[in-house]
Amino acid sequence: MADEAMDWCQSEMPDSGSGRVIVSLPCFACFLFPSSSSSSSKSRCHLRVMDLTDLQDDDAERGPEGMSLWSGTVALAKACLEVSKYQSEFLKRSSKRRKGPSGTSAAPQPLGVEIRADLFVNGTSFGILRDALQTAGPLRLKCRDFHAEELSVAGTVSLLESLEPAGVRRVELRFNNLGLSGLCAVFPHLARFPDLLSLKLPYSNVDVRRLMSGMDPGFRSLAAQLGILPNLKELNLGSSWLSGQLRQLLGDLRTPLESLELPFCSLLPGDFAFLSQSLHAAALRKLDLSGHNFSDHLLQPLQHLLEETSPSLLHLDLMECRLTDTRLEVLLPSLCRCSHLRCLGLFGNFFSTPGLWTLVRKTAVLLDLRLVVYPYPTDCYVPELPRAVGLLAEDALDEERFAAVSAELSRMLVSSGRADAVWTTSLCRHSALDCFSL
Repeated sequence: MADEAMDWCQSEMPDSGSGRVIVSLPCFACFLFPSSSSSSSKSRCHLRVMDLTDLQDDDAERGPEGMSLWSGTVALAKACLEVSKYQSEFLKRSSKRRKGPSGTSAAPQPLGVEIRADLFVNGTSFGILRDALQTAGPLRLKCRDFHAEELSVAGTVSLLESLEPAGVRRVELRFNNLGLSGLCAVFPHLARFPDLLSLKLPYSNVDVRRLMSGMDPGFRSLAAQLGILPNLKELNLGSSWLSGQLRQLLGDLRTPLESLELPFCSLLPGDFAFLSQSLHAAALRKLDLSGHNFSDHLLQPLQHLLEETSPSLLHLDLMECRLTDTRLEVLLPSLCRCSHLRCLGLFGNFFSTPGLWTLVRKTAVLLDLRLVVYPYPTDCYVPELPRAVGLLAEDALDEERFAAVSAELSRMLVSSGRADAVWTTSLCRHSALDCFSL
């Protein structure tokens, strides 16, 4: 049997170090299709579980030697289908050569291997992953984190139903444009995952302005189904229009959230008041409120919310919030009460260089703060170019002026004993942070 297996193909699997590992499928064959001799069977070590979680990296800026989460998922799916095909061929050949005492076929049965992996799928790879999940072969995909992009409601439901329920800790459905009706169709299939901790639904196109009333049946159904997820710790509803409806949406949750991402959700003061008074406030470790205009009517509710979350908060994002030097001065006392804060995202706001210096000095009391993503100071842009609405254009940056600001920032950090802290305008390191690592 081992000799027959050695003419088999190879499949690429990702590796977090070199970026690529070649897993030889003959190795799988030796484990899955052991020799029928008793001495060989007793001495052979049978592979039962292969853990490939955390190896793939969904970073589009990696070099050519890297393997993305998407391509790693496709490679795994292909391997599962190829092994299943080989199994059928092997059993057919074995049945012709080997006969048991009764005259019937006594071919050795392949040993199953559980492949634990994070999976990413879109419309291009939907078919092959669906086939791999629904094919009963020796390699069995067991998903930990499931990411789906730009899939239909039917396609999303089909894959969720094909996953083994145990062990799925995260479901992320992004850019799927499901809308309220689509989410209501998907949510009942999430209840089958007992270990689900994280649900990320950015760009789902939920817009409460389209509801017939504040007590819309579809919205009530969505809130009720969200409330039956017993272990949920992380929720992302980014870029959904949720004005005034946060209490109704989150009110059925029975356990506190530790990570809540609500960027560009058009929240109102009442939504902030609900969060401040909710069971989630004292448990939140990560909070993303980017994309809100923290002018006078939202700034005070934000201050109150930060004070309520201060005992637990580790990661705060307030990007593209139109914060100016004046608003930053008002916010800093509440911000500095978050004594355990490790990461602060402020990119896309409108601070001047003096405003940046104020931020550096005042946050020096936050001894756990290790990463700050700050905006390019407004006075570091070429003055002749018009200022854009929203983000300032990076190509209008005065590189020499900004280099001087960066050098002074480094000196300030060293002199305050914070040389180990990273202050950067780059979002790359910030985007790599994950709530499970907090």
